[in-house]
Amino acid sequence: MNLSRRLGAEFLGTFWLVLGGCGSAVLAARFPQVGIGLVGVSLAFGLTVLTMAFAVGHISGGHFNPAVTLGLWAGGRVPAADVLPYIVAQVIGAIAAAWILVAIASGNGSDPLAGGLASNGFGEHSPGGYGLGAAALTEFVMTFFFLTVILGSTHRNAPTGFAPIAIGLALTLIHLISIPVTNTSVNPARSTGPALLVGGWALSELWLFWVAPLAGAVAAGYAFRWLGPNRD
Repeated sequence: MNLSRRLGAEFLGTFWLVLGGCGSAVLAARFPQVGIGLVGVSLAFGLTVLTMAFAVGHISGGHFNPAVTLGLWAGGRVPAADVLPYIVAQVIGAIAAAWILVAIASGNGSDPLAGGLASNGFGEHSPGGYGLGAAALTEFVMTFFFLTVILGSTHRNAPTGFAPIAIGLALTLIHLISIPVTNTSVNPARSTGPALLVGGWALSELWLFWVAPLAGAVAAGYAFRWLGPNRD
């Protein structure tokens, strides 16, 4: 598939992930009487990945996440030449979605940036007050297992056609576990879009949500290769 088309698919997929996931947190999580809460936001993130994996996964592979791209490279699934272009397309998609979300959320006269725009954080900016160490460990471990699910469910010997379901459910579970700790990243692009618009504390803590997810993803890629299922 032509690279420009694959990058377009990655842009759209990441855009939908940030708009749907962060949008559910900003617009619907605490809406009076019908707020969807933590469970609803977790499900929204999972559904964004599931739906776009079915929609455009056959075009680009359905990464929508720099950590996924790097982890798949480490696992021997993605050529090195694709890594940087994919990440750039993903980050641009996330920024565009965050901008659209601000435009929508400010339509009732409120200031969504003052509320953090679902940015990721630790310490006083962690929903549950968790410190840097807990946040880093959470993001590393959650991304490690996210990539493990992705690598396993997309393997040639896995049941055909079920990978998006497994991946979407895995992301839902990850959010159910880790929203209280970091607001859940496991995706540097998802973290970057809101942080660039919020600025201040969100931007100063953004480094963690690149370092920990990327490290967890690379570790998972090499671990999965060591396990042996790619040797076929």
